[in-house]
Amino acid sequence: MPVGIFRVCLVVITAIINHPLLFPKENGTIPENTEEIIQKMKEREEILRLEQLRLEQEIAGQEARQKALEKAAKVVEESKEEKVPWDMWTAISLVIFLLIELWRQDFQEGNWQDTGGEEDEMAVLGKVFKGVVLPDKATLASFYEKRILGTTGDMARMREMVEGFADDLLEALRSVCNRDADMEVEDCMGVGSMYENWRVRKPFVCDLIVPFAPPEPYCFRSQTWCSGDSFPPDEQGYGTIKVCRADEGVAGCICDKTKLGEDMLCLLHSQANTARRPSSEMEDLLCFKNTQYLDADQVMKWFQIAVTKAWNRISHKYEFDLSFSLLDSPGALKIKFKSGKSIAFNLTPVVQYENSDVYFISHFPRSGLAADLPSSTRWFLTFAVYERRFIQLVCKMLPANACHVSCLQILSFLHGKQCSLTGPSGLTNYHLKTVLLHLLQARPCQDWAPEKLEARLQDMLKFLEKCLHEKKLYHFFIGNGKIPAELGFPIIFQRAEPLNLFRPFVLHRDVYKKTVDTFHEMLRNTSALINEYTVHIPHAHTNGIHKESL
Repeated sequence: MPVGIFRVCLVVITAIINHPLLFPKENGTIPENTEEIIQKMKEREEILRLEQLRLEQEIAGQEARQKALEKAAKVVEESKEEKVPWDMWTAISLVIFLLIELWRQDFQEGNWQDTGGEEDEMAVLGKVFKGVVLPDKATLASFYEKRILGTTGDMARMREMVEGFADDLLEALRSVCNRDADMEVEDCMGVGSMYENWRVRKPFVCDLIVPFAPPEPYCFRSQTWCSGDSFPPDEQGYGTIKVCRADEGVAGCICDKTKLGEDMLCLLHSQANTARRPSSEMEDLLCFKNTQYLDADQVMKWFQIAVTKAWNRISHKYEFDLSFSLLDSPGALKIKFKSGKSIAFNLTPVVQYENSDVYFISHFPRSGLAADLPSSTRWFLTFAVYERRFIQLVCKMLPANACHVSCLQILSFLHGKQCSLTGPSGLTNYHLKTVLLHLLQARPCQDWAPEKLEARLQDMLKFLEKCLHEKKLYHFFIGNGKIPAELGFPIIFQRAEPLNLFRPFVLHRDVYKKTVDTFHEMLRNTSALINEYTVHIPHAHTNGIHKESL
């Protein structure tokens, strides 16, 4: 036992003495008599080697004498008793070595961790905004009146014209479809910036969604990423739509899973229907090949063909042409007048989620961050109807001529103008709108008075800067337990995990850096961009300018 302790201590002392951290080479000086030192080290090494051999011989002799004196049974017992303390001392030695190594690594990290890295490129976040001086209230008011209100006055007439034409087109679509086999199309609904009165950049585009349902006796059964099914992290916010017979349970009819006898027949399905169902019938219902899941690409083709047939039926009534403006969007339409003017609008098919106003949308406008979907059976969920209702609900409690829409319009204009100068970034108008929704819920109603436009615009910029720094901007509705009960929002989405809209920034660092650079440039150019479209007026002229149509 003493010999074992002595051996361990000798090893530990030798390791500590020879550890490079205690005697770093870079801090030492070059001795003058190098050869003498080397010779002494060799002699010392030889002495230690001889001493080690002598100790080993003594230990071997002691162990031999001990084995000769003791009986075989006692030797076995003593070996068992000595194994435990030897293992204990071995473990202690390993712990000591590990502690020394961790101490050395921490010491080294402290010297280089401040030298730089990719994250340090973003260290300016929080500093840029402090050096930005926004225009005063009078300049902001003049800019809003002349640049934004002056260009958005005809939005109401455009909405009315597009809605009237869309209703006529959908009515014609219903007449050309087979009511027994084709999808049933419902009335369209307006969503987005044009119907929330904050779109500022041209061309103005109306976004209309068109719910559709399968023909009888079929129905849609939807599954979302938060309903307990397994969805990977990059598919959060998506779901699937299964086409089922209304007279079947979720699991399907028993005839699909049980072999019936030759003299037995399912009362729900004939043999002909059973043979046709997996392939032809499901494909006729716009499902993905050999599955019961609704295919967004099949829906796109069906909708484009149906719209084309409908337009051919009513085109003689109008003195303009209608065409598809984008090949990868099923309902991106453009009206072309003989005068050369045109009006663009989106007519997008959607599927209702249960009995709510949440919809599965077949093709959602992609941003630079959005990745291609792994499958066309994955449908994106849109909460646009609830977003519009929330803004309308909040407006009833805000002061007259509140500045919330003005803030969003100014920020949207500045960002769009900056992107036209330096190229697109990962930020979208939907991100800016999400920032406003969070602040509308967080700040008291009186803080949105028209004279507080400058302060609220600063709040939006600071909030957006903070989200960019943290790479976290959570969806307003998903995971938000404070949604007003008056909206009737589905509880399943309130209880879901918050959805980070900036998650792609974590995966695409080049896009993140470009977005941050564009945001910084926008902050630096804010005064110049606003002054470019502003006629300077006396500071007293600050009231009665912020008009809202909500």
